[in-house]
Amino acid sequence: MTDAIPQLGLDVVQSGAADTSGALLPSAQMLALPERAIQFGTGAFLRGFVDYFLDVANAQGRFNGRVVAVGSTGSGRDRAFAEQDGLFTLVSRGLVAGKAREETRVIGSVSRALSASDDWSAVLECARNPQLSVIFSNTTEVGIALDESDAPGFHPPKSFPGKLTRFLYERARAFAFAPSKGLVVVPCELIEGNGDTLRQLVLDLAARWGYEPGFRHWIEHWVHFCNTLVDRIVPGAPGSDETALLTTRLGYTDALLTTAEQFRLFVIEGDDSLRARLDFADADTGIVITRDVGPYRERKLRLLNGAHTMAVSMALLAGCESVRDAMVHPQVGTFIRRVQLDEILPTVDAPDAEEFAHATLDRFENPHIQHLLTDITLHGTTKLRVRVVPILVRAAAQRGRVPEGLALGFAAHLAYLRGDLQARRRASGQAVPVDVAGDAVHARWVGVDVQQDASVRAFVQAVAADEALWGTDLGTLPGFVDSVTRHLAIICTAGAERALDALLTAGVA
Repeated sequence: MTDAIPQLGLDVVQSGAADTSGALLPSAQMLALPERAIQFGTGAFLRGFVDYFLDVANAQGRFNGRVVAVGSTGSGRDRAFAEQDGLFTLVSRGLVAGKAREETRVIGSVSRALSASDDWSAVLECARNPQLSVIFSNTTEVGIALDESDAPGFHPPKSFPGKLTRFLYERARAFAFAPSKGLVVVPCELIEGNGDTLRQLVLDLAARWGYEPGFRHWIEHWVHFCNTLVDRIVPGAPGSDETALLTTRLGYTDALLTTAEQFRLFVIEGDDSLRARLDFADADTGIVITRDVGPYRERKLRLLNGAHTMAVSMALLAGCESVRDAMVHPQVGTFIRRVQLDEILPTVDAPDAEEFAHATLDRFENPHIQHLLTDITLHGTTKLRVRVVPILVRAAAQRGRVPEGLALGFAAHLAYLRGDLQARRRASGQAVPVDVAGDAVHARWVGVDVQQDASVRAFVQAVAADEALWGTDLGTLPGFVDSVTRHLAIICTAGAERALDALLTAGVA
């Protein structure tokens, strides 16, 4: 009879039982570091992102602190953290410069986890910790919003801004509004201007709740709210089969086992004085302190989100199911790489844009990430307007016409909105993501004769000229209607792969 597999915890790490797991392990010194941070959220993203960065920094002797994780969703992860002494395993896998890379790390940067609903007094006690320096959060995009029924006497307040305001007020009063006890707040929610927005909500609540003017002054002068951009795919717990394989390899069970891609990017808006306060920032090349997050946001929007949106319809029409499928498809993969590097990249004026473009292609091809193409089609036409139309306009201004690959991507989107693939999915009982703006394009397909070039051109001309749909008249872009018409006619009469062949063999940019 074999011994039961132990559960990850201090005893497993300290006894040497995890030494053969192949994982990087935290040292005894790292596990004894004081609590210097708090994070609102215990989910996979913070585990694979903030907690990872802090662990790397601690290993280098830079941050020299641990984080208290506060859960608010009733997930029970606080109990899992307690059972594992704050430890969890992070497996980071993906392609770097086209080559497979994997790292397994037992993260020791979390000291403990608290439930906001069950342990609010303990959470407020953390506010009185003189060594606390930074607050992180990831409460999803809807988390940075007020609850009109919230109140400071709730135990805890309902909303995340309410919890944060009450927490900061506890700290301010505990230290008599001392400037030296101000904190840095680093939200990781995916909204533009997240720090500015959160700061204003805290100030609004302070006024609404009747806190003394000294608190507002303390917030305005001694608490720094950072605007950020975060980027890492953290799927979290692997499937049951993969979990079993990893458990066998590691030699222990882990209720918080987390997987992530290799790529990570943490852009924090601030100057050199902020860098000095965020002493974990130099520990990893994925952390960037900059005076303006905007160019990095633009880079991601065009080279990651824009490339996704540009290619998704063509990939679906060619029979692909996932982004990974598209990248290994001999024609679609070549198409995506060409458009990304030759057509989108020249329109992007941002730091390290070429490096990011290549890294994005590696991310698309990551065999460990299953990103379904149909998921990307949710509100796909609106995404095209926001992410791709500015690229079309910029490229046309640079070159005197829209590049052919982008024109083909637009034509494929129109072909997809004809609705044949969606009808087949519905007939087989599969869900079809909504695309409200795309319904207007679908309606225009009525009466179009794809065998007649004039009919296809009239359709393309009408759609391209719809300023309400695109925010501009795309029909004014030189050669755009002609190119889209030609590509769309081939897709509709000969198929997506024939249209790809025509583009790729012509070699016209």
